[in-house]
Amino acid sequence: MPELPEVETVRRGLLPAMEGEVIEQAEVRRDGLRWKFPENMTARLTGARVNALRRRSKYILADLDTAETLIIHLGMSGRMQVSGVKIGDFFHDHQEQQKHDHVVLHMSGGGRVTFNDARRFGAMDLATTDRVQEHKMLAGLGPEPLGNDFHEDLLKEKFSGRKTPVKLALLDQKIVAGLGNIYVCEVLNRVGIVPTRPVGGIDAAEISTLVPAIREVLSEAIEAGGSSLKDYRQADGELGYFQHSFKVYGREGEACQTPGCGGEISRITQSGRSTFFCAQCQR
Repeated sequence: MPELPEVETVRRGLLPAMEGEVIEQAEVRRDGLRWKFPENMTARLTGARVNALRRRSKYILADLDTAETLIIHLGMSGRMQVSGVKIGDFFHDHQEQQKHDHVVLHMSGGGRVTFNDARRFGAMDLATTDRVQEHKMLAGLGPEPLGNDFHEDLLKEKFSGRKTPVKLALLDQKIVAGLGNIYVCEVLNRVGIVPTRPVGGIDAAEISTLVPAIREVLSEAIEAGGSSLKDYRQADGELGYFQHSFKVYGREGEACQTPGCGGEISRITQSGRSTFFCAQCQR
């Protein structure tokens, strides 16, 4: 599942093709993906100008001049493919229609944006822009981890007296929006906190390290994705899945990279998801 940095990378890659441009023709080639598409989606998108392209948690939001917002969720296998406009230093010609190209947006600037989703776990919906935060996919989300509403006092309040393992608490989208399995593992390794520790036992000094570490890890991952756009060589114009230099994720059995540690990366399962950490330097 793409996490916040990957979704932000996709958003930035879509900007040249979508923001400020008119959707001259929307092609909707099936009734829906994970859920049914909204009624009259083709007509509601065709002719609309994209005023702004933003992100909320793991969702891309395209604000239209029709006072509606197109909500895009990539799901597990969703891909946004851009052709006909320059992305970074590269230009990709339009490709022939593929089997899993479910929604195609022909933009006024000559660009084409294709939502391809082989497993159909992605989603698209339309909501009134001034009430989009009330949509079922967005309602109840916590603050953005890179925003001012996310701070130490918030975590202290949310953690106080709870027995929830810290990794699962940070994955709770009601506490903080957009964090996923990979980056929570990376954050906890960076601050030296073992993922199984109950949040109620994490003291104020440790919490004070969590917020900046979360911001640092996410910002570094976003920058890596942004840098990848400049070296973008995939023939199909796909946006979104970039490799980052993970310290613990996917490194079971390898040496811990924390200076002076000498430990080994372990893997356990928490709520059905793999957790990677170093038992020697994470306490």
